[in-house]
Amino acid sequence: MSDAPSMKHPIGLTSGDFTAAEEPFALFSEWLAEATKSEPNDPNGMALATVDEDGLPDVRMVLMKGFDADGFVFYSHLASQKGRELTANPKAALLFHWKSLRRQIRVRGLVSPVTEAEADAYFATRPKQAQIGAWASKQSEPLESRFAFEQAIAAVAAKHLVGSVPRPPGWSGWRVTPLRIEFWHDRPFRLHDRIEFRRADPASPWTKTRLYP
Repeated sequence: MSDAPSMKHPIGLTSGDFTAAEEPFALFSEWLAEATKSEPNDPNGMALATVDEDGLPDVRMVLMKGFDADGFVFYSHLASQKGRELTANPKAALLFHWKSLRRQIRVRGLVSPVTEAEADAYFATRPKQAQIGAWASKQSEPLESRFAFEQAIAAVAAKHLVGSVPRPPGWSGWRVTPLRIEFWHDRPFRLHDRIEFRRADPASPWTKTRLYP
């Protein structure tokens, strides 16, 4: 006998644990906390989508390193592919997917650089080897060989045998301030729960809409 629920008696479509929420950031915090307990790797991993100068979409995985009511923060090289695209078109989309929970969150919004103080504070928390790597890497540029990269790492490490490693001038972060946040939860028979929070600009109040799956 199958354990799958019968279509004659489907599981209720209303999932009160999140569809009743009236504010997205508190709900995001709850879902992230649950994902932190259940995901085997990087519960703060998110897909970051940008567009290039020709309007061609570009996407990659990055790590969210902070969030609050102002948005979601991540860090990288300013001269990287993502950095150049965000400078030319400061808008982005994010996707958090937690397979263990069968949930995802989609974010679309405006992008702005973090402050120098924020970038310095976060860089100081990185392991020293990661700090050295940030100096050695010319992110997104052609690389002759792995050996060439290892040589560059060794050269930077030799300069910082003692003491802290300062943040490279071309390394910083961005904040995605959302205008839309959609919460999606898997349900049997693809009868998923979806709610979307939307606002016209960062100063406007949120409105909430339930969406068909």
